[in-house]
Amino acid sequence: MGVLFDECADRRDSPRVHLDRPFDIAPQGGTCYEAPDLAVLVRQAAGWLAAAGAGRGDRVAIVKENHWDYDLLACAAIRLGAVPAQLSAQLPPDSVELLLKRLEPAVLVSTSAVLGAAGAQGTDLVAFARSTVVLDGDDPGAAVPGTASLSELHGQDAPAPRRRDGDAPLVINHTSGTTGVPKLVVHSTRTIVGELARFEAMPLPKIGVGRDDTVLNANSFAHGRTFCWTGVVMSMAPRELVVLGDQDPDRADPLLRAHPPTIVEALPSTYVRFRPLTDRLDNPFRRTRLFISTYDAVHPPTIRAYLGATARRGPVWMQGWGQTETGPLTFRFHTRRSLHDSPGCGKTRDVGRPVPFKTRLRVVDPDTFEPVRRGRPGLVLARTAARCQDYAGESGRWAAKRHGDWWNTGDIGMRTRTGSVLLLDREVDRVPELSCLETEDVLEDRLPVAQECVVLGRPDAPPLPVVVTVDGRLSGAAWRRATRGLPPMQEPVALTWDRVPRTGTGKVRRLELLEQLTGSTDTAGSGRWT
Repeated sequence: MGVLFDECADRRDSPRVHLDRPFDIAPQGGTCYEAPDLAVLVRQAAGWLAAAGAGRGDRVAIVKENHWDYDLLACAAIRLGAVPAQLSAQLPPDSVELLLKRLEPAVLVSTSAVLGAAGAQGTDLVAFARSTVVLDGDDPGAAVPGTASLSELHGQDAPAPRRRDGDAPLVINHTSGTTGVPKLVVHSTRTIVGELARFEAMPLPKIGVGRDDTVLNANSFAHGRTFCWTGVVMSMAPRELVVLGDQDPDRADPLLRAHPPTIVEALPSTYVRFRPLTDRLDNPFRRTRLFISTYDAVHPPTIRAYLGATARRGPVWMQGWGQTETGPLTFRFHTRRSLHDSPGCGKTRDVGRPVPFKTRLRVVDPDTFEPVRRGRPGLVLARTAARCQDYAGESGRWAAKRHGDWWNTGDIGMRTRTGSVLLLDREVDRVPELSCLETEDVLEDRLPVAQECVVLGRPDAPPLPVVVTVDGRLSGAAWRRATRGLPPMQEPVALTWDRVPRTGTGKVRRLELLEQLTGSTDTAGSGRWT
């Protein structure tokens, strides 16, 4: 990965890249790049990091505004033999502080806005690294004491690329953190490149990236999924890449219409927020043949909207289920026909079968760890060669999730008769009366006004439903119609999108939301494997 862009620059068929805003590492560089330009940026960044004190085996923490240059900075650190740790700026400052303490980075790369926001809440992030690089520090108004700006680091050539053993740490990414402080997941070249990226780069029919494709990625670029994606998409060389870091559909729309994508990968929350674009006459998804979603299930009404928006025959929605620790474990395909007239069926909770030749799954009793019969719920264990090496600073927590060669996903699910996996809940969130996740699917199908529904399990009370709407309102009549035939729940809480605490990947911080609404973080599950 340290020489990825150099190798792409040597080819004549590398993609043209279109950004929604300039890179934070090159604010004057514009929004259109070729592979040779990206290779220059990575080499320059490697020089900056070396000048700041990063070397072989050191950790380089990156916490900044969301953009694809997270991965360019990671490649620059890898080029030096260092280990990049990509942290989302959407994490609470106290969480970032704790993660930095676990990392003990040689260099922290950030921006004045991120450092200032943390400082306003009493957290001095600069104190947790030997040196700090502020990307916008050249602006006199953005100067942060005790830090270095890019202008101070210019002039040092990047050292020659340094190779590392295939099992040595390559990159550190954190989990989403829906139930508390995220874990720091350590992957090696063997696990994230050899097992994950290499498999994804296979030229598969229907779902593979072709030379004529325009690939859109609207993601959280601090997470391991995009690090893997960067290696894959640059090596497969589509015609164009469109990169969106902004979640505002109106700002994204002009770029999407100028470069309508044939393949779309986005966060589940981004699909929800961009859904109004599918109703426009000149909608930007008219050429899309493949939609890809990871991190979390996308509810059926949203999938139907996108599959209905494209003019392509036989478009496909590929839903992947996995974890930062393991990469994809299963995948499932949805088509217009498979989701036609199926309200409330919970089909997106059927996440498909294990990845062939790569993954094995087992469902066990949470107390005894004995296998349960198909059709019975239990704790899902996974076996894959792509499993991460460790949790940085929490090796004991990592070891507790190992069960021999099996990895405890912390998810409750069941195997169906066909061998696919039906996800029911995270173990920490489960309640005896219902599946919170499946109930959310049903409610979204029955409530057209809902942007999102969240069902929160509680230990000594019925589940608490939260309905996210544009204006934060929900009529009682609509709620009564939507819940007909469902198990008892409390009266719903209606909120706007911005009032719901979220992770960098757009997932709801369930514990924080539960505490916000009830004053307690007690859940019905044990939480032993979060």
